[in-house]
Amino acid sequence: MADYKSIKGTKIQNYTTDPDNPLTGQVWYNETDQVLKVNAGPLVTAWATGGDLNTGRSRLAGAGTQTAALAFGGNPGSSPYTTGVTESYNGTNWTEVIDLNTARRDLAGAGTQTAALAFGGNIPPQTAVTESWDGTSWTEVNDLNTARDRLAGCGISTAALAFGGRNPPASPVLGVNESWNGTSWTEVNDLNTAKLYLAGAGTQTAALGFAGSPAPTGQTESWNGTSWTEVNDMNNAPRTGLAGVGIQTAALGFGGEVFPTITATTESWNGTSWTEVNDLNQARQGIGGAGTQASALGFGGTNPPAVVLAATEEWGETGGNRTIGSS
Repeated sequence: MADYKSIKGTKIQNYTTDPDNPLTGQVWYNETDQVLKVNAGPLVTAWATGGDLNTGRSRLAGAGTQTAALAFGGNPGSSPYTTGVTESYNGTNWTEVIDLNTARRDLAGAGTQTAALAFGGNIPPQTAVTESWDGTSWTEVNDLNTARDRLAGCGISTAALAFGGRNPPASPVLGVNESWNGTSWTEVNDLNTAKLYLAGAGTQTAALGFAGSPAPTGQTESWNGTSWTEVNDMNNAPRTGLAGVGIQTAALGFGGEVFPTITATTESWNGTSWTEVNDLNQARQGIGGAGTQASALGFGGTNPPAVVLAATEEWGETGGNRTIGSS
């Protein structure tokens, strides 16, 4: 087997700290950290390909982190156009686990891979059903006060928020906002602008709701635990069917439809304004999301003429100085 010197023409050099301006592909040994490193190119934040879902679908919900996520429900693209399939992601592969008790699409989710909440959605018709995940199975708990689909959610399994959505024909679009205390839902102050097919991020007491329709918008509202305040709009708007992850002061919104075009656009929120960053590799709407602003996961969705997608993408830093071995 050829060694590094015969390939590169130089020996691996030792440094007490990383060199200031290493060449792309340069390998060195950091004596202080006692690790072998390589420069993998310019440091950028972008989307990379992850493992595909076992069941492609759109209009699904997600929970958890980039390396420990849960995907549940959605539209598999064939009759009856709803599913209860739940899959668990370990950072590399998805594994099918126990289904939701109530199959549905256009639902919302909150929580972690081992303690999640699924609420609302379309069976059809629109439903108020809420289910709690304990890492092994789903258990039906107390319903939302207002049945609806195409809503947004955020928080954890014991302290969540559900806002927006629709329940036609009586309520084609809703601003209704409900708070979950681990046992039951309580209606609190509505969104300033009723909307559906929007995205959410944050916690029960510090949330962000953004984009949506029926008059497609990039409008963003911030929740302080008592009321919603309109803040700066998204740049790539009007926009619906996107995913949102993160917290109130550091969120990420990606995918969706800027009518009539399905988009790959990703925007980052810093607590004050949105900035467009690197696009998804595959444009889609009805996409599921999990994770944080710095380490996100996007999965599923649709981009006609493809009916549904199974593709997963991971958002994070690539390039820069990377550890490739240790002593």
